[in-house]
Amino acid sequence: MANLINESEVRATWSPIIESATGINNAEKLAWMSTYCHNHKLYEDANHMSLDPMNLAGMGAASLPATPNGSDVGSGDKAPSLLPLAMQVAAQTVGLDLVPVVPMAGPMGLLSYLDFTYEGGRLDNEAVPTYIKTAAAAAGNDVKVGESRIDGNNIIRVVDALSVDSVANIAARYAGAELVKGLEDHIAGFSGKNDAGAPYSRLEGESTNDKVMGLSLFSKSIAAETFQVAAAVTREQVQDLKQYGVDAVAQVESVLTNELTQSINQHILGSIRSLGESNVAKAFAAATDFDITLPTAAALTGGDTVASAHRSILTQVLAAANLIANRGRRGAGNFAVVGPQVATVLQSIAGFVANPMANTFSQSAGAIYPLGSVAGINVYTDPTTTWDDYSVSVGRKGDGNGPGLVFMPYLMAESVQTIAEGTMAPKIAVKSRFALVEAGHHPETQYVKFNVGGAWTNLINLV
Repeated sequence: MANLINESEVRATWSPIIESATGINNAEKLAWMSTYCHNHKLYEDANHMSLDPMNLAGMGAASLPATPNGSDVGSGDKAPSLLPLAMQVAAQTVGLDLVPVVPMAGPMGLLSYLDFTYEGGRLDNEAVPTYIKTAAAAAGNDVKVGESRIDGNNIIRVVDALSVDSVANIAARYAGAELVKGLEDHIAGFSGKNDAGAPYSRLEGESTNDKVMGLSLFSKSIAAETFQVAAAVTREQVQDLKQYGVDAVAQVESVLTNELTQSINQHILGSIRSLGESNVAKAFAAATDFDITLPTAAALTGGDTVASAHRSILTQVLAAANLIANRGRRGAGNFAVVGPQVATVLQSIAGFVANPMANTFSQSAGAIYPLGSVAGINVYTDPTTTWDDYSVSVGRKGDGNGPGLVFMPYLMAESVQTIAEGTMAPKIAVKSRFALVEAGHHPETQYVKFNVGGAWTNLINLV
């Protein structure tokens, strides 16, 4: 489903509505929510449900059409895809602050991202050496010029002449060979006159052809996945709760919205933690090598205190942010997600300044919520973890064009309300459809996960 107006018109139309309905005034969030609301409105307008003109004897049991606008019509009950409900789900899902959001206009799509390859991605030039990356050792006269900083594979300069069908030639010579990508690895001698990276003299520079780096575009196919949940109330509940000023149906919708929000939050956090563990495992000899161990209170010596031991957690958070910059080469980590005890000690130590984040969305009970920031890193607390969960996940939220997780919503919340034929009680079903995509060649480089360990049983007192 194509967008029919440009982005500036979409933003001008929807930003005031979103800000009024949800209180959001963050420019980045308003931008993607405006695009989503435009797509959602097009979806609603294209999926009208109407009464069967021959259905004159009565409506009968509530049923939905098998296909939109198809011959198998439903009972005529309206099954709206509520945009206000979708806006509330988007506003309350704090996990969307951790990953870039690229709305989808349909249930399927493509996510494109860019990279630069040495030699322009060519494997067919006999005059200019071609650089490849492979786990195999250099063969023949080919020369190993380095190792990949991401996966440790050999970077090889191909010296032996290639046949016309050089791609097959390379595949036969080196199993699993791939091109060397400039935003992940660096070949020291590529811009110079030799593998050591020495520069050309003026005469050499004038008489030597430039080596080429080429822009490569990669695409990944995307299909929306689903979270869905339903709830029902009795007629008596609807009637009796009115005596207390409570709208039972509105309360049910609120609970279902909260359930979707928590499900999406935990899905995003689970992926961040998994990628963070993978990155540490590839960067170090063991997955636990980046963990830290705090002494017990009794083992503290000299001028050390419990607070100074807690301070090392903050140092490790900063180290994780810089490890992301070192591994991913796109920038340092800019957010961290912690459990309740780690959040407590970070708030208690000197140098941690808790301050409001740049948003005013509701903080639903059970959802992750912003705690504050330190050294440019936004800290979030996940209250769904156990009290003694001492893991810390640090990540970098990009712009959607580089490696990392990208959230692509299709329908943030689709609500269907029906009346049960037997009891005449209302039933509400809510569905969210989206894709959480691992974009880029090495998305794990944008996340780090470590644990705070020690011989203590309580992190706050170290006893």
